[in-house]
Formats: sequence, structure tokens, C-alpha cells
Amino acid sequence: MPKAIHDGQSAKMSGKESRILWVDDLAGLIAGVQMNVLEFHIWGSRRQQPDLPHRMIFDIDPDEGLGFAPVKQAALDIRDILEALGLQSWTLLSGGKGVHVVVPLVPEADWDEVKSFCQDFAELLARTDPSRFVANMSKAKRKGRMFLDYLRNGQGSTAICPWSTRARAGASCAVPVNWEELPTCESANGFDVFAAARAQLPEAWEGYFGVEQTLTDRIRHAVR
Repeated sequence: MPKAIHDGQSAKMSGKESRILWVDDLAGLIAGVQMNVLEFHIWGSRRQQPDLPHRMIFDIDPDEGLGFAPVKQAALDIRDILEALGLQSWTLLSGGKGVHVVVPLVPEADWDEVKSFCQDFAELLARTDPSRFVANMSKAKRKGRMFLDYLRNGQGSTAICPWSTRARAGASCAVPVNWEELPTCESANGFDVFAAARAQLPEAWEGYFGVEQTLTDRIRHAVR
């Protein structure tokens, strides 16, 4: 294993010890690429606090052939609902079919609390807007609709890292965009490695790392 890829720290996950790999600098990323890593997927928690998630992700996964316009509108609507609850969010073009709505958190709530909230949120949208959303991952039940994937928020689950390449035809990348830019995007995989390199502007997620917000009892109860 290259020295820049750290290996061997044991982290407790669900009461069990798990060995993990991590990188923390450019050398680590390059080492991964030299080992033919095409996709970097990351946890929803930090290495130092594996039992406390520091973000939530709502992965909008559309039915095949649905088109991108409904996905963009869904992301904007989810943003508005979260904002009404008192939660700020940012958006990521997944490099595949969908969009991730990402909510940073102060690491206080545990995995069960965060996943339960995300599931309640997804099921609420599926009940109140069944023509657009489902909360069941079955592709047969998704016909013409979008699965609001809350399963990304379980302990040990991962999601594509911003700016990661995807192992797909066309070498698309997962690209952060701001909410003003999202309506102008034509697809979730519209940035190849060259376009992504040109688009790397930190302003896309301006404020993300400075926001401090938590899942309060009021917020959790609001979606039940």
C-alpha cells in the first residue's frame, strides 16, 4: 500500500471494529489514481468521529428516461422544504443520472437519528407528492418517478465524493454547483474531466464548511 494511503486505524462502527483506508492530501489522491481508482466514495462521518454523521444526503435517483428537468425541480423543492425547517443545503451533480442535496450537520445526532429523519422526510414526500416521488428503491415501483434515496445515510454507507470521476462512459465527474447555476445545467453528467477541471470554483459551495446546524426535536417531529 502506498504510504500516502493510510491504512490500519480501527474505527468502531455499530459496535464493531473496522479497518479503514483514508487519504488526506494530494499525494493520497494521486496514489489512488495510480492504483486505478476511478471513483472516490466517502462516509457521512469524519474519521475522528465515526459514530456521529456530519452530513445528510438526499440522493434523487430518477427512473430511466425521465429526463433531467424534473430532477432539477425536485432538488429545488427539497431545498425549499429543508430551508423551511431551518436547514441549509447544497447541491451536487452526481455524474450519473441524479442530483444529491447535501445538508451539513454539527456531529451531534447519531446515525439512527439521522437516518430516521431522512427516511421520514422521503416517506413524507412520497405520501404528499406520489406522482413524483417514491421512498422504495424498487425500480419497478419507480416508473416515471424519482426514488428519494435516504439509504445513503446509514452508518458505513458512502456517497460519491465531490469532484470525483465516475467509472462511466465519457469520464463524467461529480460536480458541486450552486443553487443559481443548477437550473442552467442540462444533465447530471454534463461535466467530463476537462470541463470539471475548468469549473473548479470554491464559490459553488460557499459557506458549506462554516454552517452550524443540528437536527432538533422540532425538525425531526415536523416530518413524521
